[in-house]
Amino acid sequence: MLDKTVIQDSLINAFFMWSHYLYGVFALLLLVTVLRSRWFKGLFGEWLVNLIIKLNFKQPDYCLFKDVLLPTDKGTTQIDHVLVSRFGIFVIETKNMKGWIFGKENQAKWLQQIYKHKSYFQNPVHQNFKHKRALEAVLDVAPASVKSIVVFVGDAKFKTQMPSNVV
Repeated sequence: MLDKTVIQDSLINAFFMWSHYLYGVFALLLLVTVLRSRWFKGLFGEWLVNLIIKLNFKQPDYCLFKDVLLPTDKGTTQIDHVLVSRFGIFVIETKNMKGWIFGKENQAKWLQQIYKHKSYFQNPVHQNFKHKRALEAVLDVAPASVKSIVVFVGDAKFKTQMPSNVV
């Protein structure tokens, strides 16, 4: 005959063993959710562009500013990267996207298509134009000295003709 305390101890041990597995599964699901989030993808894309800039555009010829927040007449605007050099000031907007990208320079919204799923996003050329204007105003520099660049990282494929400042 089994002792009642032995059965209770066995059940308690089994519960704690399974609870550790459940915590592990929960932690893994949380990690996957964060890694797949739009926030993390944006952060990772900006980090990747920062790394590429640091490796290829070195001081003292180039100076990189990241995540620049500037005042505007409608509040503030956030610029992903500002690269200052003797060749000009480069305002760089990063997009970490996959799928097919459709858009024209004058359209307000561009389209991202992944298989049958379609989603629209703000034209990054227009978005970066606002960044460029805000930086010109704050620095009080000529518009010709500030250049706009939009960088796509990830597996995006352009399906329409992109402007020359989009790579």
